[in-house]
Amino acid sequence: MTADQIRQVILDILERIAPDEDLTGLEDARPFREQMELDSMDFLDIVMELRKMYRIQIPEEDYSNLNTMAGTVAYLLPRLRDVAAV
Repeated sequence: MTADQIRQVILDILERIAPDEDLTGLEDARPFREQMELDSMDFLDIVMELRKMYRIQIPEEDYSNLNTMAGTVAYLLPRLRDVAAV
């Protein structure tokens, strides 16, 4: 997967988790929680969706890498490089 494909996957997941949120102005460098109404359960839903869709394990100590879109894409890119987009 490319960085753009990963970004789209994350946007799709966020859209399912928070359907009332407007994601069009989402800033890649700002934490998700500053831009959206996400709680810790919503964050875990993102992790679980990634696990279910791509069979990727994200250790709890790595969760801080997923605070922003840019961080999430950078973290997932090497892990999903050889995976086809769903």
